[in-house]
Amino acid sequence: MTTAGADLVPATRNALSLLLLSMADDEFVIGFSDSEWTGIAPLLEEDVAMSSLAQDELGHAQALYRLLADVVADGRDADAIAFDRPPEGYYHARLLDHPRGDWAHTIARRFLYDTADAVRLEALANSSFVPLREVVDKVRREERYHVMHVTTWFERLAGSGGEARGRLLDALEQMGPDAGTVLSPLPTELALEMAAIVAAPLAELEARWRASLAPTFARFDLPPLPPTRDPDRARTNHSDAFRWLHGEFTSVRQLDRGATW
Repeated sequence: MTTAGADLVPATRNALSLLLLSMADDEFVIGFSDSEWTGIAPLLEEDVAMSSLAQDELGHAQALYRLLADVVADGRDADAIAFDRPPEGYYHARLLDHPRGDWAHTIARRFLYDTADAVRLEALANSSFVPLREVVDKVRREERYHVMHVTTWFERLAGSGGEARGRLLDALEQMGPDAGTVLSPLPTELALEMAAIVAAPLAELEARWRASLAPTFARFDLPPLPPTRDPDRARTNHSDAFRWLHGEFTSVRQLDRGATW
């Protein structure tokens, strides 16, 4: 078991850094995007719930950015990593580039993300890198409730018929080609496997995730998700929607670069 980034060989440290960056950026982007529902969710209970989920995701991102700062040890802290990059410097999955949209789009995006993230976290639960394993253990306890919450809403919309189901189908059609990007292979993942940081190749995790969704999609007569579009570029070439979001979440940092979150 490895307990510090300094104990890692360079290839493993670089691979771990990219994994942490991808996970932290995923949590940060979806957390900040979903925080936009605060005050405008369709129900008061969901206003509170979505705010809580978004806050959880930002907390997870902070923990991962801090761990990344320790591993990279290049003088940057979590705030600098989170806020001081240009839009093209972020490494989140293309699924999260899709704009917030309406409630059905938000539920579809969160359902696809949270279920995929659950598979990823499970594969890291026994990671040889102890600090990551400790972060994952805490994150999994909270993410379990995220999956329960969004699954309830996803099934409610899928089984409702009418406009609600139609909006969900539209969201799945738009996001389907990018749904698997959360688990698309990283260019350095072989080093992660060799160091026993992750339990299985990401392609295997994606197949496992797709199989886990099949019963729900079949029960509600939903079309199956298409193969991932351009998986080699799953975390690059970000959208205009993300560029706008980036301007929002970096605006305060630009006003006071000494502030902390």
